[in-house]
Amino acid sequence: MGPLQGIRIIEFAGIGPGPFCGMMLADMGADVVRVDRASRVPQEEPSRPPSDLLARGRRSIAIDLKQPAGINVALRLIEGAEALFEGFRPGVMERLGLGPDVCLERNPKLVYGRMTGWGQEGPYSQMAGHDINYIALAGALAPIRRAGQAPVPPLNLVGDFGGGGMFLALGLVAALLETRESGQGQVVDAAMVDGASTLITSLHAGLANGSWQREHATNVLDTGAHYYDAYETADGRYISLGSIEPQFYAELVQLCGLDAEELPPQNDRSHWPAMKERVAGLIKQKTRDEWESIMEGSDVCFAPVLEPWEAPDHPHAKHREAFVDVAGIVQPAPAPRFSRTPNDTPKPPAHPGQDSDTILAELGLSDSEADALHTSGAVA
Repeated sequence: MGPLQGIRIIEFAGIGPGPFCGMMLADMGADVVRVDRASRVPQEEPSRPPSDLLARGRRSIAIDLKQPAGINVALRLIEGAEALFEGFRPGVMERLGLGPDVCLERNPKLVYGRMTGWGQEGPYSQMAGHDINYIALAGALAPIRRAGQAPVPPLNLVGDFGGGGMFLALGLVAALLETRESGQGQVVDAAMVDGASTLITSLHAGLANGSWQREHATNVLDTGAHYYDAYETADGRYISLGSIEPQFYAELVQLCGLDAEELPPQNDRSHWPAMKERVAGLIKQKTRDEWESIMEGSDVCFAPVLEPWEAPDHPHAKHREAFVDVAGIVQPAPAPRFSRTPNDTPKPPAHPGQDSDTILAELGLSDSEADALHTSGAVA
């Protein structure tokens, strides 16, 4: 099931954006084979799937890539794949003997995806880093703050997942489509700093046309506006408001019990701080549930601010079956959705090396050859 059914992709196991990319591709039906480190194989037979949900939906073979025999197994996997992706620092795959030149020589139609923070070249390319660093350099972190406060890291959503894993998945799928026409493979250089920069393209447009002010927390989307923010309720919880358009703002004013005639113009920035205090005071007078009963079904652009553990139980999520239970763990269902080739329910994550023997057999290796690889430790 899924639109990528029948496409085999090799994933060299990493952290963060790589696994997220692999999850997305597997959710859409691709046969993603994860190459794990032989040292990560459990010493005893595991009784339950691991809880690493980003590893769901694919099989695992555990290979020691420091052994020539292990490299040969990896190359045989690559020969029969449409794509691979890796998330090591630039040069690591080349030193292993699995760089793009070697792999494309063995498989000229291969799409070779590379996931890094800084990119394959440049002054920062060999530096260590994490999501917070990549989005900081991209200009995406600085605007995420309240007035007079330090920037707030938006978890690792903007660099690892939005600007990283999703951009890599898009790049791989785009290159696979091109390969069907040209018959030639290519390298996809996905850098989180590039992806994070792309995600704030509209902010650069605002800087160019004057609609985005350089002073932090003075714009509509950065908590400057009173009609676009999260507000605390009487029970210590929160609601979100996004009443940008005039007709939606008018409905917000009405449902909050304000007199529209005595209010300043909606977009008079000089009145935003005072209006924010006024709206905050009003919202604090009722509980989150009470505001839900008032605003749900309206065009205010409203939603309760749910904790992650609350989201699966919301009626809207239940109606859309937005969460699924896989091996006893409730988790987001695959997205987006397809009408003719729907995504299947994800399979639980595999333990490292769980499918090694099956995958070796698919490569045409005999039992004696597989035993030799196990004995040497090249495959676990």
